[in-house]
Amino acid sequence: MLIFDKVCKRYPDTGDVLLDVSFELHQGEMAFLTGHSGAGKSTLLKLIAIIERCTRGQIFLNGHNLHHIEERYIPFVRRKLGLIFQDYKLLTDRTVFDNVALPLVISGYGHQEIGRRVRASLDKVGLLTKEKKYPLALSAGEQQRIGIARAVINKPTLILADEPTGSLDPELSSEVMILFEQFQQVGVTVLIATHDINLITRMDYRVLSLQNGSLISGGIA
Repeated sequence: MLIFDKVCKRYPDTGDVLLDVSFELHQGEMAFLTGHSGAGKSTLLKLIAIIERCTRGQIFLNGHNLHHIEERYIPFVRRKLGLIFQDYKLLTDRTVFDNVALPLVISGYGHQEIGRRVRASLDKVGLLTKEKKYPLALSAGEQQRIGIARAVINKPTLILADEPTGSLDPELSSEVMILFEQFQQVGVTVLIATHDINLITRMDYRVLSLQNGSLISGGIA
């Protein structure tokens, strides 16, 4: 499903950020990506989302070689990705409905299909009654769940979450993790970047550990 084969990423100003990283995630697997600040977690996620390109090595996602994919095809690959961020990245001047609907609007879906999918997605995260609210009227936990609803609106095969519980208290963090487990249980692959050791230790999932750009554990499933 997702394969990293000796992947390296080098920036001209900072040097190597990832060094010969190799691992494989299977369909329907859930895993944590951990490491110290600057270990390369966010860079690794950006390579999967084709926000960045690797310097050396190969990355395969659903059979596509991301290193060689043409720019014009990147949006089609990204439609099968669900991206979730610590700071939510919601549009504060748009309603909850409009925030969740945005990927479908960009993809050109019709009004009726958008309405059906948005409400199904909001129902899944328990916020169907909030569709007319604006993000700043919601709690931090609700805003993160809106971000999750938006991320899964296109029925992704892979969810990438970058520190999704970093600004949440333990109770809200648990609620968000339950949502991720629910998606994983229906066959969605989930990769969560986090430095929250307590979160990792209380959940029995594979851990990919980065240290100074190298994968030091978890590379073999």
